Amino acid sequence: MERTEIKEFVDELRTDWKHLWQNRLDDKIRAEGIAQQDYSKLFVEQGTVIKATRDYKPLEFFDIVEGYLGPNTTKAIVPNTTVGGWGKFIRNNIQKQKTTPKRTYTPPKPTHKKGQQQKKGGRGWRNVKLLS
Repeated sequence: MERTEIKEFVDELRTDWKHLWQNRLDDKIRAEGIAQQDYSKLFVEQGTVIKATRDYKPLEFFDIVEGYLGPNTTKAIVPNTTVGGWGKFIRNNIQKQKTTPKRTYTPPKPTHKKGQQQKKGGRGWRNVKLLS
């Protein structure tokens, strides 16, 4: 297969993949997503659980493509995000190098409220008499 044929085939699989997820039947009681139609290219039959909440390994698009084309031809398509690419390389190697020093918080200086005149000139009340 040539690269253009592979790309067209993968695009067909991708459209079936989108239809599978858009047209699924959501079972609210069992918290599952069920396929409503047969998708023979994706190896999914009608009534197959495609999404569940517990102890379930979800379908992987790239596993299906690898099943058709083999492990070497998957390089013709965009890699899986869990495998990585340029974004993962940047996150792991470049962004971690940029460390900024921690800034300490300096609270703002209190401002004096202008309003009523303060008693005793702002010194507060004197409760203790000085002995002379």
